[in-house]
Amino acid sequence: MKALLFEQFGGPEVLRYVDIPEPRLEPGSVRVKMRAIGLNFADIYRRRGNYHLAGRPPFILGYEGAGVVEQVAADVSHIQIGDRVTFADVPFANAELVVVPTDRVIPLPADIAFEQAAGILLQGMTAHYLVNDSYVIKPGDDILVHAAAGGVGQLLTQLCKSKGARVVGVTSSSAKREVALKAGADEVFLYDGDWVNDVLRWTRGSMGVDAAYDSVGATLMDSFAATKTKGTVVFYGMAGGDPPYIDPRMLMDTSKTLTGGDLWNHVTTHGNRVERSAALFEAIRQGTLFMEELKLFALKDGAEAHRLLESRRSTGKIVLIP
Repeated sequence: MKALLFEQFGGPEVLRYVDIPEPRLEPGSVRVKMRAIGLNFADIYRRRGNYHLAGRPPFILGYEGAGVVEQVAADVSHIQIGDRVTFADVPFANAELVVVPTDRVIPLPADIAFEQAAGILLQGMTAHYLVNDSYVIKPGDDILVHAAAGGVGQLLTQLCKSKGARVVGVTSSSAKREVALKAGADEVFLYDGDWVNDVLRWTRGSMGVDAAYDSVGATLMDSFAATKTKGTVVFYGMAGGDPPYIDPRMLMDTSKTLTGGDLWNHVTTHGNRVERSAALFEAIRQGTLFMEELKLFALKDGAEAHRLLESRRSTGKIVLIP
């Protein structure tokens, strides 16, 4: 089979599209013929060497995708050959064939395209736990969303709006501001402006937002400044650099809450994976969630897809097609 792999850390040029042996089916698993594979920034970090990778090269990237079951282990009876499935955390997905443990298999309804599933599952489940677990959005809340034009940012904005909140976003350019507004944000400010005071003036009584979702990291203290007394800051990423250390006395003096978020602490059972993905698929059906047009690349052109994602010029999800 063909796979996209690399043998040394570096830029997109280290990626190679080559023939490798087909993966061996293990007990309690199925083999999936891939139809679509989601590309995420975690793939960039792994390729660069920012993340520690177990084992020895060559390494195959990819953790998210969708396809059709073509082989089932002898001890598996509830999944059949020909079933449409998707997953969000199975390694070696940048290949034509992927072995998926049954506790990671999510049924894919017939009315959800393979590309849609590969494009929304990981980021969508992240947005889902952020608005339902980390901070429970209430009607009338004022919510700040960082990187509002990004994949998670757009979905987060839409889910907040569907729960009756007002959303103010922050982005890095005028073009991305338009993307965030199209996604449903009520207002969007730019990072190179006085965005903290802009956000304060935008909120009711200039008191600050009820909650801020911060995926940038380096902006964490600014998020606190834009959040009202007794408000909440949800830290779930550091795309802009490491966050500063937080003085607990500040939290005490302002009665503000800092909470962290990681998807894999919230998606811990097969039932929860199915439940959250089903909620996302239903939101797509109902029009609560709309996805910006996907950017499709052939898997063999994965290096070009990496270059686009790494450039940060892309606002929609990038999906690789085997």
